[in-house]
Amino acid sequence: MPLALVALAIGAFGIGTTEFVIMGLLPEVSDAFGVSIPTAGFAVTGYALGVVVGAPFMTALGTRLTRKQMLMMLMALFIAGNLLTALAPTFGVLLLGRVLASFTHGAFFGVGSVVAADLVAPNKRAGAISSMFTGLTLANVIGAPPGTLIGQHAGWRVTFFIVAALGVLGLLGITKLIPARPEPAAARLSTEFGAFRNPQVWLAMAMTVLGFGGVFAAITYITPMMTETAGFAESSVMWLLALFGVGMVMGNVIGGRYADRYAMPLLYVSLTGLAIVLGLFTFTAHNKITAAITLMLIGLFGFATVPPLQKRVMDQASAAPTIASAANIAAFNLGNALAAWLGGLVISAGFGYTAPNVVGVGLAISALGVAAFSAWLERRQGTAGGREGRVIAAGGPAADAVSKVATGAAAQTPTADSGHQPAADLTT
Repeated sequence: MPLALVALAIGAFGIGTTEFVIMGLLPEVSDAFGVSIPTAGFAVTGYALGVVVGAPFMTALGTRLTRKQMLMMLMALFIAGNLLTALAPTFGVLLLGRVLASFTHGAFFGVGSVVAADLVAPNKRAGAISSMFTGLTLANVIGAPPGTLIGQHAGWRVTFFIVAALGVLGLLGITKLIPARPEPAAARLSTEFGAFRNPQVWLAMAMTVLGFGGVFAAITYITPMMTETAGFAESSVMWLLALFGVGMVMGNVIGGRYADRYAMPLLYVSLTGLAIVLGLFTFTAHNKITAAITLMLIGLFGFATVPPLQKRVMDQASAAPTIASAANIAAFNLGNALAAWLGGLVISAGFGYTAPNVVGVGLAISALGVAAFSAWLERRQGTAGGREGRVIAAGGPAADAVSKVATGAAAQTPTADSGHQPAADLTT
């Protein structure tokens, strides 16, 4: 693995940690500023909204920079946002710090996926992007849980100082390890936005919204589901989420291994598996052992969709990778928001805490339908295979076309401390 990918993974780990860890620290933030837990939850939703808005905005703003310069600027902004959060004298300033940090999220993963793809041979690009996103998935396992414990015992501000230090480490790695490659900036912005004239790009992002929405229909409300239905103590939920994170890592690795050669078949298999597992979760959630196993499988099948979704967007937006990449990250977050909203509706309607799993099944099946329609339309237009796996000469008119698209985000998991409120209003 090129060391530059390690630098990107470190940056991804820091971003993932700051995204996830706040959920476990909402009671501490609530006490520190004298606000309610739901009000403290705006530190989660504010970050999520910042990802959606900031992903295309920051990427467009940085089109006149080289990608290395853009990544360096984003990490500097990430450090500043987390320092502002750690030093915040009021809750309003904390929200400002969270939004500032979130603005880097989508653009980092969008630009970073392009850089990762350029570091390796054409047939290894999905794997390279998967390697970078291993940092994000590991944040759910070895970033957020320890960060939560540190914040609970040493103070939540200490956690965000540590996250800022991770940002410094990522910035140093990017500065030293990522090769500088001059890139012409003139007229790039109009070219980037031109990709959205292709309906296949929109279909690919619809798969992202619906597919990832299936995951978070269940995961957003995992705390009440595990405590009220499965019978776990609230203190156990953090470790259940770590188990979900293990599934995320496994799925990301599997997806990265096969997405270059079998993007659409892998997408069909992972979405079908996700729909089946979510359906089973409605029943397995009533037993501690089966609930824990199913939770890990949701992480596995859910995150196995990420590399093929990345590749699909890359294939369909091949001439304009960067902004399409960032927009796809926003799509992951929109899927989370859609799932949280729909899950909340069925719970409020009195169908119980396992009802969001049924919503997740519907979303996953819908994503599968969109994938099948997209593939049918592509075959009908005679373009099947025309873009996938295509290698474009470095000096050609579409040299940037070989980039990959990735999530951020992606994904966002709830906290053991969030009670019966949606733990993630991620509007990754």
